[in-house]
Amino acid sequence: MDIVVFGAGSLGSLIGGLLGREHRVTLVARNPHASEVRSSGLAVEGEFDFRVHPDATDDGRELRADCVIVTVKAFQTETAARVLATGEFDAVLSLQNGMGNEELLAEHLDCPILAGTASYGAVLTEPGVVECTGIGEVVLGSQAGGRSDSARRIGDAFITAGIETEIVYDMPRRLWEKLAVNAGINPTTALSRVKNGAVLSGTAHEIATAAARETAHVARAAGVELPVEEAVSAVETVASATISNTSSMRQDMEAGRRTEIDAINGFVVARGREHDIETPVNRTLSGLVKTWEHSNV
Repeated sequence: MDIVVFGAGSLGSLIGGLLGREHRVTLVARNPHASEVRSSGLAVEGEFDFRVHPDATDDGRELRADCVIVTVKAFQTETAARVLATGEFDAVLSLQNGMGNEELLAEHLDCPILAGTASYGAVLTEPGVVECTGIGEVVLGSQAGGRSDSARRIGDAFITAGIETEIVYDMPRRLWEKLAVNAGINPTTALSRVKNGAVLSGTAHEIATAAARETAHVARAAGVELPVEEAVSAVETVASATISNTSSMRQDMEAGRRTEIDAINGFVVARGREHDIETPVNRTLSGLVKTWEHSNV
């Protein structure tokens, strides 16, 4: 299969590297990462130890592929969609954080839009080198739920490449569950500068699980059945599985970069307001991260 990974930072490079063992992959990334991959290949380290030689470019215009996997930050989705619209793809798979990405992609791209989640841990340690910090799973399906031939085909391509993959028919619920996890773990660990495992106990656990509970309440108001206990359990499960990992939001803050807070906790607050549901924990976490952004980005 011909696959483009648009936004090959940490996660995108890891997924692209794993896929590159079996498929023809093009990474769209910033330089010097793209130029280093072009000249010397991509080294995948940590839980893996191999090198692949995908194509790499810093220009994502006018590309053609069976599938494009989008891994840019949520606030970059519309720009990415406009660039991708200059090319041709049989399907698009978003493996991004936050909510609303698939709708933005669908506005610009005339092909099936798939939604997915990825729990693999990844850190881009230097140009041309990505470290897998934890084996996870890719879950994907139609953004609207139900069966999808495109999801089956792309899921099979992931499985062929040795990526732990599940093809599901309830993607809307999975996306809200992931949102609950990110709403709980990401800002809590980023603001307190701790590893993911810190949310398993103490005050951090109270804050993270409260944010997840609010997210579940908003999900149900939006027509998606996500029990509160499942949202809380998902936070604890992910924190346990990634106990030594640094969340993506903490990585962004430590690097002085803009975060995805608007598409995570900010999304919960906005949707809660639409349904007259109070979300004080998410509002506080969002406000604190936005305050940091205004002073540091």
